[in-house]
Amino acid sequence: MRTRPAFPVRSGLGFLFLFLAQALAVALPIEAQAHGDTVKVVISGQREGHVTTEITWENDGDAIDEAVAATVNSVSPDGSRTMGPWRLVRDPGSRTGWSTAEVLPPGTWKVSVDVGFPSLGHGEKEIAVPVVDPAPSAATPSAAAPSGSASPAPSGASAPPAPSGSAAPAPAGESDEGTDRTVWWTTAGVAVIALAGAAGGVLLRRARARRR
Repeated sequence: MRTRPAFPVRSGLGFLFLFLAQALAVALPIEAQAHGDTVKVVISGQREGHVTTEITWENDGDAIDEAVAATVNSVSPDGSRTMGPWRLVRDPGSRTGWSTAEVLPPGTWKVSVDVGFPSLGHGEKEIAVPVVDPAPSAATPSAAAPSGSASPAPSGASAPPAPSGSAAPAPAGESDEGTDRTVWWTTAGVAVIALAGAAGGVLLRRARARRR
């Protein structure tokens, strides 16, 4: 039993199918070769110690939509210090910008970037990371003395003179003698008053007795 093809070659649909298949077979290799087999790596510098790069396709400069597998190595000019290998991560909001999550310490560094996926790429550059000074603290202002405050009197200044009308204090001996006299007169006065009262009472009793 003979079977017929779904789209006979002699028919219009058959010719259209063959044309689309051939066009697709040719278009795929062309599209694959449009970007090229290498990527371009440009080390743009640093941002607060983070190494920054721009990675695109070498042939047409298009952005790479795939994930990029790259390593970053840094070495000081004298070769005494090395940092890395670190990986690159895509900058938020950018299609071509890539940077390191790690931070380079202050100094001059020779940075090299090697890309292994989606294609090979390499870039080198010497960058300088400046020293960031800490924010200066606000200086405490010195407290100034009020303009109306009186200046302290000198230690050798004499006390103001006493008023002319005030009496000078009496000597210690005279003060004690005056006190004794005052007490004596007070005691004598009390005794006199008591005797007078007693005499008056006696006379009053005698007068009452005579009346009876």
